[in-house]
Amino acid sequence: MTELVQLVVADGVATITLNSPHNKNALSQQLTGELLAHLETAGTDDAVRVIVVRSALEVFCSGADLSEATTVGMSVGARRMVDVQRAIVANPKPVVARIAGPVRAGGIGIVAAADVSVAGESASFALTEVRLGLAAATISLTVLPRLTDRAAAYTFLTGNAFDALEAARLGLVTLTVPDAELGTAVGTVLESLLKGVPQGLRETKKLLNRTLLADIDARGNDLAELSAGLFGSPAAQEAMLSFLNRKQKG
Repeated sequence: MTELVQLVVADGVATITLNSPHNKNALSQQLTGELLAHLETAGTDDAVRVIVVRSALEVFCSGADLSEATTVGMSVGARRMVDVQRAIVANPKPVVARIAGPVRAGGIGIVAAADVSVAGESASFALTEVRLGLAAATISLTVLPRLTDRAAAYTFLTGNAFDALEAARLGLVTLTVPDAELGTAVGTVLESLLKGVPQGLRETKKLLNRTLLADIDARGNDLAELSAGLFGSPAAQEAMLSFLNRKQKG
């Protein structure tokens, strides 16, 4: 089985790279399983002080794996999305998301869970769940705390795409930079984080994420069940199959 997520450690930085070209980094059970494993490995490795999550592709993440959702269901996948967000939020190391290209639906949960998210200006975002008869249930755990109530209502209910500058204005990402400067900007963030003493970074992150982590633990199971139920509903199954058929014809 080809590995869909790679982990490389160098100079105190663990780089976790999403590399699933066949489905544009969709959140399949394999991809989320490997992502969880690498987050745990990096979090317990004394040689690692900072973690970067990025994509090897021109797409950061296309959201849920709809092919999987219409065949094996999403009971595992929904739970995994809660676990992925928790693994980022609770990780003792700061997690930086390096965002290039489109980010859709569930992928936005990774962006929101990260401690710092830096996007290239051509990145785009959309919470498209409503257009498939779904709700952004599991990722609401991390996305809603980043947004104002008005921004959340607009982005969640319309499913409209918005660009990286708007994502920064709304609070979803920390910083948006020209595409050519993305690597430099992420490097500057990492340089600053690496100046922190591990204990200071760990305890500060606990303070910052205490409320968020408690909410994930309190509501994660219920939202995973809600998400799985929506994915399995006739309305969503019909909408997802129609979407997949349009993609195949296109």
